[in-house]
Parts: sequence; structure tokens; C-alpha cells
Amino acid sequence: MKREYGIARCGLACSLCSGNTHCTGCNSGDCPDKDWCENRRCSAEKGFSHCYECEADCQKGMLSKIKPLGFTLFAKRYGAEALLDCLERNEKAGVVYHRTSITGDYDDFDDAEALIGFIRTGKREGGGAE
Repeated sequence: MKREYGIARCGLACSLCSGNTHCTGCNSGDCPDKDWCENRRCSAEKGFSHCYECEADCQKGMLSKIKPLGFTLFAKRYGAEALLDCLERNEKAGVVYHRTSITGDYDDFDDAEALIGFIRTGKREGGGAE
């Protein structure tokens, strides 16, 4: 985990991303997605560094997807450091953020609350870690 990479504006865990190793993050002027990213534009217009700082109950852009929404809701409730702590603990316990391509253990959820529970415990409801 590269904790210093933190959490993206939309809630995704830059700290765990094994994708583009040359990514400079959504807060840099070099982000290749800066022109189309609705969450980057909206949070910047409102003066926030992250969507989880906003009080609105929003599901725009990336927040229309369960993983970024769940991570954002977690950070709103418990704080970004608590999110990073849980993600780091889960990674050490074998929970995978990305497998092949972009699919990992945090991706197979239909409900943000179930995902939040998984982030907190590293275990799926009714069973062990997957």
C-alpha cells in the first residue's frame, strides 16, 4: 500500500491502485481525466478536495458506482484516515483491491452499506474474507 497516495476525490483508493504507476492523481493538473471527471470538477467548484467533504447526498459521476460511493460514505462517517487504516489492514489480511484488470474484492457488491461493512471488517456478511 502506498498510503501517501491517499484517496481520490471520488473515494477510490489511489493508495491501493496497481494500475497506472505514472498516475499523478486527480488533484494534479496532469490528470488525464481532468476534463471529463464530474467529481473532480464539482468538488473543485465547491472548494472541496474530496467528495466526502461535501454534505450533499450525491451519486454523480463515479459516485454512481458502488465502490467509490461506499468508500466516500465510509470517509464521510469515519474519516479518510480510518478508511486508509481499514484498507491497509484488509490488504495485509489478503483482501485484494485489484486483481486482473480492475476487479477485486471490493467490487462485487450491490449495496454501499454491505461494502462499508466489508471495509470495516474485511469479511463478507455471513462468511469469512474472500
